[in-house]
Amino acid sequence: MSETTIAPASNDDGDDQVEEHPPPQSRWSWRRITPPTAPQVLLAGALLIWTWYFSVRSLDIHHAVGTATYDSAVYDQGMWLLSRFEAPFVTLMGRNLFGDHTSFVLLFLVPLYWLVPGAWIMFTAQSAAIAAGAIPVFLYARRRLGSEWWALIGAGTYLLHPAVGWTNLENFHPDAFLGVFVGFAIYAALERKWRLYAVFVVLSLLVKEDVSLVIVPLGLWVAVRRDRRIGLLTVFGSLAFMAVAMFVVMRSLIGVPTRNTWRIPFGGVRGLIDTAVTNPGQLVDHLRSDGRPWYLVQMTAPFAWLFARLPDVAMISALVLFTNILSTFWYQYQIDYHYSLIAVPALAIGTVYAIGELRDRSVALRGQTFVVPVKLVALWLLATATLVTATLWAPMPWGRTSLFYGDPDNARAVAGRELFEQIPDDAVVAANYRLTPHLAYRTEIYQFPVPFRAVLYGPNGIVDGPRIPARAERVEY
Repeated sequence: MSETTIAPASNDDGDDQVEEHPPPQSRWSWRRITPPTAPQVLLAGALLIWTWYFSVRSLDIHHAVGTATYDSAVYDQGMWLLSRFEAPFVTLMGRNLFGDHTSFVLLFLVPLYWLVPGAWIMFTAQSAAIAAGAIPVFLYARRRLGSEWWALIGAGTYLLHPAVGWTNLENFHPDAFLGVFVGFAIYAALERKWRLYAVFVVLSLLVKEDVSLVIVPLGLWVAVRRDRRIGLLTVFGSLAFMAVAMFVVMRSLIGVPTRNTWRIPFGGVRGLIDTAVTNPGQLVDHLRSDGRPWYLVQMTAPFAWLFARLPDVAMISALVLFTNILSTFWYQYQIDYHYSLIAVPALAIGTVYAIGELRDRSVALRGQTFVVPVKLVALWLLATATLVTATLWAPMPWGRTSLFYGDPDNARAVAGRELFEQIPDDAVVAANYRLTPHLAYRTEIYQFPVPFRAVLYGPNGIVDGPRIPARAERVEY
């Protein structure tokens, strides 16, 4: 056995595995530090390259005036205001940053604005957080599959998933942190590391008010497969947090618990239930329309559907995927947008979980017995599916998708920078949605034609409202 091989578990999910540990040492010693293995070095290098590549691409797009008010400038202005110890009332959208979404995870980035404020904070943090989501997949796979080399395939499947890459290039979203937070929560649950589990469940909930869509199924899995008390605490705790986030925090800031009820088909929750009961065929037709089944294919094909062998871990993502295809909002059932990232950790770790169940089989052929390495075949199938789908659908340099590499020296960007230099830092500005990300560090800035006409503005997102006189009169540029 090589130094990078770990003994596999003895049953279907590692419950009965007994690990031997050296006797505890009373004093910390350098001898306890082992040098990294070759697979660990390769993984670290891959994560650094990923972070560098997508950070550079994101910043090039940004400096080429390729980012927008939504969803770049709104977060940048909100965190900049917080760094100045001001209320994060984002004038670009006319509501409090935490009234739009309870993304308290953004508070961890605020101290960086004290040092060197800039868009690099958002885009580098986003790339690093997304890349780090491969770590829990690797950690679980090396134990479940019995080899760190094989674990690299699982980590690569996560990194090369189309939804992961596209999320990295879709402006900035706090949802980027869910790749690593949800991944570690699932890993900790599988390994019964309950303190680690608690930390990452809480961190996941701090990302957004609706993260319970994946934390509740995770809690149910824990209750059934691991620890009933911890699982139920997870379920009710996450539901309670969501209720407070929506009905206390968001309602107090914008007057309603959520602005997204319009995404529920058939007129809302009541209409959806009524349709499901009285006319289920209409609901089925809705779920089959507008390419929604193809979205499910694209989300699951990178895993070669191997998770179906033992699907319960992968099913932690089922509620998220269902709500995505149920939504009337087109973005939610496209792999190009951030709504899909939250489902990837469960699918990736669930695939490893299922492959770990496979055992070699003996096949008799013409009087001879052959051993079929089923697990190895499955891993090669997984690697092939990963590379093929990444080539077809992911924003990779070798891929077939049309990629946008921002040119910071294009004529529009150069002209924009010349204009920005003439605008005082404390001026009140109304600007085109492509220019606001470069002017966001001020207490008052509006996306034109706001405030001369209220469009996508205010607590409820006014679509076509009247002039806002007091604010319009203050605009200088």
